Amino acid sequence: MSFWTFENIKSIIAGAWITRPDPAVRPFGVSNDSRSLKPGQVYVALRGERLDGNDYITQAALAGSPLAIIDRPEKLPAALPPDLGLIAVKDSGDALLKLAAAYRTYLDGTRVIAVTGSNGKTTTTRLCEALLSRALRGTASPKSFNNRVGVPITVLNARKGDQFLLCEVGTNAPGEIAELAGVLRPDIAVVTSIGREHLEGLGSIKGAADEAAALLAAIKPGGTAIINADAPEITERIPALAARGGWKTIRFGLCPDADLRLTDIQPGPESLRFRLNDRTWYSVPLLGRHNAWNAAAAVAVARRAGVPQDQIEQGLAHAKGAEMRLQRSRESGIEFINDSYNANPESMLASLDTFATLFPHPLPDARRVAVLGDMLEMGIHAEPCHREIGRALAASPAFDALVLVGQSMRAAADEYTRAGGTRPLVAVDRAAPDYADQAAAALRPGDAVLLKASRGTALDRVIPAWNSRAARLAAPAPSSTPNAAVGR
Repeated sequence: MSFWTFENIKSIIAGAWITRPDPAVRPFGVSNDSRSLKPGQVYVALRGERLDGNDYITQAALAGSPLAIIDRPEKLPAALPPDLGLIAVKDSGDALLKLAAAYRTYLDGTRVIAVTGSNGKTTTTRLCEALLSRALRGTASPKSFNNRVGVPITVLNARKGDQFLLCEVGTNAPGEIAELAGVLRPDIAVVTSIGREHLEGLGSIKGAADEAAALLAAIKPGGTAIINADAPEITERIPALAARGGWKTIRFGLCPDADLRLTDIQPGPESLRFRLNDRTWYSVPLLGRHNAWNAAAAVAVARRAGVPQDQIEQGLAHAKGAEMRLQRSRESGIEFINDSYNANPESMLASLDTFATLFPHPLPDARRVAVLGDMLEMGIHAEPCHREIGRALAASPAFDALVLVGQSMRAAADEYTRAGGTRPLVAVDRAAPDYADQAAAALRPGDAVLLKASRGTALDRVIPAWNSRAARLAAPAPSSTPNAAVGR
């Protein structure tokens, strides 16, 4: 029996018909965005902070959806779209999770792989996808679809017969991963790292480890946990978790007893080389020493999934990194290293270290500039964590100038001065409408610039701001000579 029938969907989510769809149509997959919805996908009307999906029923129908799941029928338009089925539920978000959990059971022949961790989730997911897709057919989460919306949508757009389903799983509050893990029930779960992420919600590193452990606790019997051997906050929990869950563990990292031991790491200006267990060398076109851990995790996943060794090596060599994760580009005479997708203390320090490796010496007639923005969702830990970054900047010889953007970065600026930092520093108020222009005004042609901040800081806007400024600087000055042709 097919999963994708209208009556089956209604039964799973315990909804009520408002209007029935065209029985000749067969749906497949789901979307919560009427702008990107594909014909045949079920539209799930979700309520967010700014938008209410119940307002876009007509647009979903025009995009080709045969069925919409709604939780605010009072917002339906007076003239309902013809042939659009409508199911009313108490909460569309809960219905989406129920539907995904049921579909996970339907995907009985698909190996489900879930990736979590404080840092490196998206990069590791993209690397896993690059390796798995060379030998296997499957579905992977697009971009950072790692929450209670993105994860079930990824699951529900997989196809029966897929050999793998690869999902990124994130959290910023206790209990979030447990809910998603209950949907996924992974065959393979990866923990990339444990660090000081989302401390406002998770409270501590222990809170981050608790969330990762919730994913491991959901591994199906006979499955595999692939974990960072250099993260004691999670490794110390493995014996008890594995004994209860009936699964095996593969550990990667520098730890001497790691199953996949990083024995050589050689970061370069365009790519990274590393060796596992003193034997096989791998190359991956990513920046940063820390990406050796992410790549090692991907190797472990691919091996466990049965990808041939030569395909693993080729897949890594041709992999592509995620956007705004140490993304290198040249813009109007400046070399940007854009690492502005997210930030916490560990990833911020790793980014500073990577930049120092790329530009270890002063540049002729140019500067090495760190443009850093606030690390968000740190709660009561915000000030000490930003002061830690200030001390790191004072101790680093890799920067000739600093631009610090945001309220929390004022603590970093203060600590930088207190720790003896003497290089030029520009502080920018993130609340100012022209904050990106102010940061760009501190840059010069020829500079090498690191951008690093939490996504909510939107520090990537500095790049177009610089391009606009550079274009203005390059424009010829208006001529003061009267135009002789005027009046002819």
